[in-house]
Amino acid sequence: MTERCSLWSALSAAACCFYRGSFMQVQFSKEKYLLESPPEKLRKELEEELKLSPADIRSHGWYHGHIPQEVSETLVVRNGDFLVHDSLTNVGDFILTCRWDNEVLHFKISKVLVKSNETKVQYMLESDCFDSVQELVRFYVGQRKPLSQSCAAHIYCPVCRTLPLRYLEATFALASSKHGSAYSPSSQRGAHIKRRSVTMTDGLTTEKMIPHSDSDSPVETPMAPPEPNPESVPRSSPSTVHHHKDAMRNCAMSMDQIQEFRCPLSPVGETPLSPAHSAIARQRTHLSGRALAVVPPSPVMRRSSDPQLSPTASSSPPELPTHTSQSANSSPAHYSSHQSHSSETAGSYCDLRPCASGPPKPPTKSYVERLRVEERRKQEGKEEEEGTFSSPQVETASSFRPSRYESRLLPAENKPLEMSVLKKVKELLAEVDARTAAKHITVYDCKVARILGVTSEMQRMMGVSSGLELLTLPHGHQLRLDLLERFFTMSIMMAVDLLGCTGSTEERAALLHKTIQLAAELKNNLGNMFGFAAVMRALELPQISRLEQTWVTLRQRHTEGAILYEKKLKPFMKNMNDGKESSALSNTTFPHILPVLSLLERGMAVGEVLEPWESTEVGVDVVMFHLEAARTIAHHGEIYRTNAENKLQGFQERPELGEIFQTEFQMRLLWGCRGSEGSQSERYEKFDKVLTALSQKLEPPARHSEL
Repeated sequence: MTERCSLWSALSAAACCFYRGSFMQVQFSKEKYLLESPPEKLRKELEEELKLSPADIRSHGWYHGHIPQEVSETLVVRNGDFLVHDSLTNVGDFILTCRWDNEVLHFKISKVLVKSNETKVQYMLESDCFDSVQELVRFYVGQRKPLSQSCAAHIYCPVCRTLPLRYLEATFALASSKHGSAYSPSSQRGAHIKRRSVTMTDGLTTEKMIPHSDSDSPVETPMAPPEPNPESVPRSSPSTVHHHKDAMRNCAMSMDQIQEFRCPLSPVGETPLSPAHSAIARQRTHLSGRALAVVPPSPVMRRSSDPQLSPTASSSPPELPTHTSQSANSSPAHYSSHQSHSSETAGSYCDLRPCASGPPKPPTKSYVERLRVEERRKQEGKEEEEGTFSSPQVETASSFRPSRYESRLLPAENKPLEMSVLKKVKELLAEVDARTAAKHITVYDCKVARILGVTSEMQRMMGVSSGLELLTLPHGHQLRLDLLERFFTMSIMMAVDLLGCTGSTEERAALLHKTIQLAAELKNNLGNMFGFAAVMRALELPQISRLEQTWVTLRQRHTEGAILYEKKLKPFMKNMNDGKESSALSNTTFPHILPVLSLLERGMAVGEVLEPWESTEVGVDVVMFHLEAARTIAHHGEIYRTNAENKLQGFQERPELGEIFQTEFQMRLLWGCRGSEGSQSERYEKFDKVLTALSQKLEPPARHSEL
């Protein structure tokens, strides 16, 4: 027995010595496994990251984690593009990379402690401090404020990551360890590569507190001299850049398995590449005996503000030098550099991809479209492969046909404001809470705007995938009129509900409070800015705002509702119209499009009356803001659709209640079966007089003798 044990021990020892190299190889295969994850696993992992709480920076697509500076420079390809990544030299700090005036700029976001409360962390960009990086980005994007006092750089187009953070960290950390990169925090500390989470106090010292002059110090960056000298060694050595290219190349090799979806290009945001980009796409490089092609940027990098949208635009981005050069007017708070290898690695993490001989494949869609529209695109795949194209159809008739509308609540021939129907409507609305009513409104708002319920046939007829994109195009004229019709009809319906309450002042105040709650639900929980604007317009109508007794009772009996309306909802609505505030993209199902509709359809539905934000005191800046917002809205149609599906998931519609919020029903109820077919201007003018009469009946105007 002892001999057997000795023999077994000897064999085990010999096997361990013989296979030691193999065991070591297994230890180092962890990173290899990370780099060669199945494509479906990568997509699901990215989707899970983006579904995290908005308070988690990983839930924002513009955050790219631990990527080198050279890689971030290749991702911002249009003026206004931006992203945020971790600082690889100061743990806990961030770097905001953007492109402005065809230059790549880097801004340091410092993590600092507040002296009054040393447990509180803030993030500083120059002299501005914010509680989180998300608030910082939201402020500079929403307010359109320059990032620095010394330059006019603005950010408004986030460049979203297309790979999960774990994958990116493993890719570039592995490459840094192999080449001894100075960019790796782990290599600086002499530690082994490992995943770690940056805590709230990492990288903080007693010197990094507010206020402190060093908090605005410039970001250290490797800058190559304008005139390369073979005898001098630049701070960014060729080997440093080369090993990052190897990281991107390894990323590309492992991404070959990811399926590319050939999707139809949208007229807005996905235009054909310029000749300069096409020339780059035709280049070939040879590496290790394999043919490699430079892939054009993904559609997520191509913004709707592309000058190629205009067929008459002849301007093209200037060619950038192939060496890194420092801007002459670079401020101390930031640094700029041209793309050091724009012809090789412009547009994505890993633009070098092995490909077969022949023309390169079309670029893949952005992460949202890949995750959300895969099933819907399968039916269109055959038509895409055949290369067929159907021109969009120009709609000439409204989608609202009240004369053909079959109702559960209305008779076949009804008169305007039939009392029996109004009574039934009031009973139904009284039975439900504000959230349920808000969900019903959002469902039909999204259907009318063609955010939800869009079939492949509708997309073929529109020529685009979303109604939010269609309403910005010339052949979206009828959709814009329909949305204006729904907006004004909904606001009149809400006003009739309030003015039709002929009971006591307390009853009207309670109904007014419920209407305010409805507006808050539409804004905060459902992100429906269209429905929110319609309800707010009803509350701000002169026929409603003049009811002094009702508003006084509201302040006395429902103080929280009055404060909510006066201090939050009303200022937010004004700021949106003035271009000073916008809703968060991640929480919005239907963006604020009323200013765009009013600008594009001036005089068609609402007369020639100017909006408050169109006065000469405001200037043209607000108009330009709304036009730029329209481009952003058109570009993110799929995101709004996804948000709407998530917000309404599991919602069970009540047929009778849903009918109340349909535009055809409201038109029939307000103007009758015959009057609903009249022109918009005449209908609105007549009903304005009706609302005035109802308001004066509830609270008669004071006589001059009584004053």
